[in-house]
Amino acid sequence: MLNDAQIVLRLILTVILSGLIGLERQLHKRTAGLRTHILVSLGSCLIMLTSLYVFDIYKDIAKLDPARIAAGVITGIGFLGAGTIIREKEGVRGLTTAASLWVVAGIGLAVGCGFKNAAIYTAIIALIVLFFLRFAEDFIFNEDKCNVDKK
Repeated sequence: MLNDAQIVLRLILTVILSGLIGLERQLHKRTAGLRTHILVSLGSCLIMLTSLYVFDIYKDIAKLDPARIAAGVITGIGFLGAGTIIREKEGVRGLTTAASLWVVAGIGLAVGCGFKNAAIYTAIIALIVLFFLRFAEDFIFNEDKCNVDKK
Protein backbone atom coordinates (compact mmCIF):
# COMPACT_ATOMS: atom_id res chain seq x y z
CA MET A 1 0.00 0.00 0.00
CA LEU A 2 1.32 3.42 -0.93
CA ASN A 3 1.67 6.12 1.71
CA ASP A 4 0.53 9.70 1.17
CA ALA A 5 4.01 10.97 0.25
CA GLN A 6 4.35 8.33 -2.49
CA ILE A 7 0.93 9.21 -3.88
CA VAL A 8 1.68 12.94 -3.91
CA LEU A 9 5.07 12.40 -5.56
CA ARG A 10 3.47 10.33 -8.32
CA LEU A 11 0.80 12.96 -8.90
CA ILE A 12 3.40 15.75 -9.01
CA LEU A 13 5.60 13.78 -11.43
CA THR A 14 2.72 13.20 -13.82
CA VAL A 15 1.79 16.90 -13.69
CA ILE A 16 5.38 17.90 -14.53
CA LEU A 17 5.79 15.43 -17.39
CA SER A 18 2.41 16.08 -18.98
CA GLY A 19 2.76 19.81 -18.33
CA LEU A 20 5.88 19.96 -20.49
CA ILE A 21 4.05 18.26 -23.35
CA GLY A 22 0.96 20.42 -22.83
CA LEU A 23 3.12 23.54 -22.79
CA GLU A 24 4.44 22.70 -26.25
CA ARG A 25 0.87 22.30 -27.52
CA GLN A 26 -0.15 25.56 -25.81
CA LEU A 27 2.76 27.49 -27.32
CA HIS A 28 1.62 26.38 -30.77
CA LYS A 29 -1.97 27.40 -29.96
CA ARG A 30 -3.45 23.92 -30.34
CA THR A 31 -6.95 22.94 -29.29
CA ALA A 32 -5.73 21.02 -26.24
CA GLY A 33 -3.01 22.78 -24.31
CA LEU A 34 -1.34 22.87 -20.93
CA ARG A 35 -4.34 22.39 -18.67
CA THR A 36 -5.95 19.70 -20.79
CA HIS A 37 -2.78 17.63 -21.00
CA ILE A 38 -2.17 17.93 -17.26
CA LEU A 39 -5.74 16.98 -16.41
CA VAL A 40 -5.74 13.97 -18.74
CA SER A 41 -2.49 12.68 -17.26
CA LEU A 42 -3.50 13.48 -13.69
CA GLY A 43 -6.82 11.70 -14.13
CA SER A 44 -5.09 8.69 -15.69
CA CYS A 45 -2.62 8.56 -12.81
CA LEU A 46 -5.43 8.75 -10.25
CA ILE A 47 -7.37 6.00 -12.01
CA MET A 48 -4.31 3.74 -11.97
CA LEU A 49 -3.62 4.54 -8.31
CA THR A 50 -7.26 3.77 -7.48
CA SER A 51 -7.10 0.54 -9.45
CA LEU A 52 -4.00 -0.59 -7.56
CA TYR A 53 -5.58 0.44 -4.26
CA VAL A 54 -8.75 -1.54 -4.93
CA PHE A 55 -6.70 -4.49 -6.17
CA ASP A 56 -4.68 -4.46 -2.94
CA ILE A 57 -7.76 -4.25 -0.71
CA TYR A 58 -9.70 -7.04 -2.41
CA LYS A 59 -6.86 -9.32 -3.55
CA ASP A 60 -7.86 -12.06 -1.09
CA ILE A 61 -11.59 -11.79 -1.79
CA ALA A 62 -11.90 -11.57 -5.56
CA LYS A 63 -9.83 -12.00 -8.69
CA LEU A 64 -9.20 -8.48 -9.94
CA ASP A 65 -7.02 -7.18 -12.73
CA PRO A 66 -5.74 -3.61 -12.26
CA ALA A 67 -4.92 -3.41 -15.97
CA ARG A 68 -8.61 -3.56 -16.91
CA ILE A 69 -9.24 -0.05 -15.67
CA ALA A 70 -6.15 1.17 -17.55
CA ALA A 71 -7.57 -0.29 -20.77
CA GLY A 72 -10.73 1.74 -20.20
CA VAL A 73 -8.67 4.92 -19.84
CA ILE A 74 -6.97 4.37 -23.18
CA THR A 75 -10.33 3.82 -24.88
CA GLY A 76 -11.84 6.90 -23.26
CA ILE A 77 -8.92 9.09 -24.26
CA GLY A 78 -9.52 8.03 -27.84
CA PHE A 79 -12.90 9.75 -27.71
CA LEU A 80 -11.39 12.87 -26.15
CA GLY A 81 -8.65 12.94 -28.77
CA ALA A 82 -11.23 12.60 -31.54
CA GLY A 83 -12.70 15.90 -30.37
CA THR A 84 -9.43 17.67 -31.15
CA ILE A 85 -9.38 16.49 -34.77
CA ILE A 86 -10.83 19.01 -37.22
CA ARG A 87 -11.41 18.43 -40.91
CA GLU A 88 -10.89 21.47 -43.11
CA LYS A 89 -10.62 22.17 -46.84
CA GLU A 90 -6.83 21.95 -46.65
CA GLY A 91 -6.91 18.63 -44.80
CA VAL A 92 -7.11 17.37 -41.26
CA ARG A 93 -5.82 19.21 -38.18
CA GLY A 94 -5.38 18.08 -34.62
CA LEU A 95 -3.97 14.59 -35.14
CA THR A 96 -0.74 15.39 -33.30
CA THR A 97 -2.67 16.92 -30.41
CA ALA A 98 -4.92 13.84 -30.25
CA ALA A 99 -1.83 11.64 -30.20
CA SER A 100 -0.20 13.77 -27.50
CA LEU A 101 -3.31 13.38 -25.31
CA TRP A 102 -3.05 9.63 -25.76
CA VAL A 103 0.64 9.76 -24.81
CA VAL A 104 0.04 11.80 -21.63
CA ALA A 105 -2.70 9.37 -20.62
CA GLY A 106 -0.13 6.60 -20.94
CA ILE A 107 2.36 8.65 -18.95
CA GLY A 108 -0.21 9.11 -16.20
CA LEU A 109 -0.95 5.38 -16.11
CA ALA A 110 2.76 4.53 -16.04
CA VAL A 111 3.50 6.96 -13.21
CA GLY A 112 0.43 5.77 -11.34
CA CYS A 113 1.61 2.16 -11.33
CA GLY A 114 5.17 3.13 -10.42
CA PHE A 115 6.76 2.69 -13.86
CA LYS A 116 8.35 6.13 -13.51
CA ASN A 117 11.44 5.62 -15.67
CA ALA A 118 9.37 4.59 -18.68
CA ALA A 119 7.13 7.63 -18.14
CA ILE A 120 10.12 9.97 -18.00
CA TYR A 121 11.73 8.45 -21.11
CA THR A 122 8.41 8.62 -22.96
CA ALA A 123 7.96 12.29 -22.06
CA ILE A 124 11.48 13.10 -23.25
CA ILE A 125 10.95 11.29 -26.55
CA ALA A 126 7.53 12.93 -27.01
CA LEU A 127 9.07 16.37 -26.47
CA ILE A 128 11.80 15.61 -29.00
CA VAL A 129 9.13 14.54 -31.49
CA LEU A 130 6.98 17.61 -30.86
CA PHE A 131 9.77 20.22 -30.79
CA PHE A 132 12.43 18.98 -33.17
CA LEU A 133 10.63 16.84 -35.72
CA ARG A 134 8.47 19.86 -36.57
CA PHE A 135 11.57 21.53 -38.02
CA ALA A 136 12.68 18.37 -39.79
CA GLU A 137 9.22 17.97 -41.36
CA ASP A 138 9.22 21.58 -42.53
CA PHE A 139 12.70 21.21 -43.99
CA ILE A 140 12.07 17.87 -45.71
CA PHE A 141 8.47 18.23 -46.89
CA ASN A 142 7.79 21.99 -47.15
CA GLU A 143 10.90 23.64 -48.53
CA ASP A 144 8.82 26.37 -50.19
CA LYS A 145 7.82 27.78 -46.78
CA CYS A 146 11.28 29.35 -46.63
CA ASN A 147 10.76 31.15 -49.94
CA VAL A 148 7.73 33.32 -49.32
CA ASP A 149 8.64 35.64 -52.22
CA LYS A 150 8.17 32.91 -54.86
CA LYS A 151 4.42 33.60 -55.23
